Amino acid sequence: MSFLAGHRLLLLAVVAALGAAYVVLQVRGRRRYAVRFTNLALLESVAPERPGWRRHVPAALLLAALAGMVVSLARPVRDELVPKERATVVMAIDVSVSMQATDVDPSRFAAAKEAAVSFAERLPQPINLGLVAFAGTARVLVPPTTDRSQVTRAIEALEMAESTAIGDAVVASLDAVRTVPGGGDGEPVPAHILLLSDGETQVGIPNEVAAERARQQEVPVTTIAFGTREGTITYRGQVVPVGVNHAELRALAEATGGSAFEAATGEQLEAVYQDIGSSIGFEVEQREIGGWFVGLAFVLAVLAALASLVWFSRLP
Repeated sequence: MSFLAGHRLLLLAVVAALGAAYVVLQVRGRRRYAVRFTNLALLESVAPERPGWRRHVPAALLLAALAGMVVSLARPVRDELVPKERATVVMAIDVSVSMQATDVDPSRFAAAKEAAVSFAERLPQPINLGLVAFAGTARVLVPPTTDRSQVTRAIEALEMAESTAIGDAVVASLDAVRTVPGGGDGEPVPAHILLLSDGETQVGIPNEVAAERARQQEVPVTTIAFGTREGTITYRGQVVPVGVNHAELRALAEATGGSAFEAATGEQLEAVYQDIGSSIGFEVEQREIGGWFVGLAFVLAVLAALASLVWFSRLP
C-alpha cells in the first residue's frame, strides 16, 4: 500500500498528541483524587464502583477512528492487475506431425491442447482471444473474441499436418490482431502472440521477416518450446528424431520483445502459463482504498459512542 498524499500522514502527530494529553490528564486526575481522599476507606464509600479499564475504551476507539480518518485523507492506494482496454491474445499452436512425440506425457499435442484450453478458461473475459493453427501453412481458426467457447471448441478439433511454418503463424496472428477495432486514440491495440511449437521453420516466411513485422506492429511474441531434444516419432515406418530447436524459438521471442520458455512435461507447461498469464493483456493500476478507512473510522466512532452510552450514560 502507498499514498498519493503521504504528507497528510503528518496529521497522525495530532492524534498522537491527543492520546498523550489523555494519558497525562488521567495521571493527574488520579493524583488529585489521591490527595483529596487520603483515607482509603472514605474513598471506597464515596466511589464504591470505579469503571476501571472501561473508562479508557471510548477514548481509545475515538483515537483509532481519528487515525483512520487521517489515513483516508492521505489517499491510500494499492496496485491491482486490470485487463488492458481492447487487449488481445492470439495463441498460435503447432499442429505438425512432430507434435505426436510422447516425450511430453501423454504427447506433446495432447499436452498443448489441454494447457491451451486451461489458459483460455482462465483468461479474464474482457480480453480478446484468438486461435491460429500452423503446420505447412497457418490458418486463423478463431478471430479474436471474448467468446471462450469458440476457442476451446476449435482447440479440441485441431488436426495434424506436415511441415512447420512458424513465420507464417506469426504473420497470420498479426493479421488477426489487426481485425480488433482500435480505440480511436491512435494507439495500437495492446496485443501479445503466444506461440507453442516443438520445431523450426521449414517452409514459408522466414522467422526474421515475421519478427520484423511483429516489431513494427509492437506485438511481442512469447514462445513455448515443447518436448526434449531426444524426442522421436514413427513416421512412415521409420523412427524420426524431432528434437526441439530451443535456439530458434528463443531468437524469435527476443527479437520481438517477448519471452521464451521451455516445457518438457504437461505440469511444467501449466506452470509456464501461470507465470506469463498476468503479463499478457494486463497492466498495473493504482486503485484508491481510502473508502475502506473512512468506513473503519465510522465503525470505530460508533463503537466509542455506544461504549460510552452503555457504561457512562453519555457520549465521549
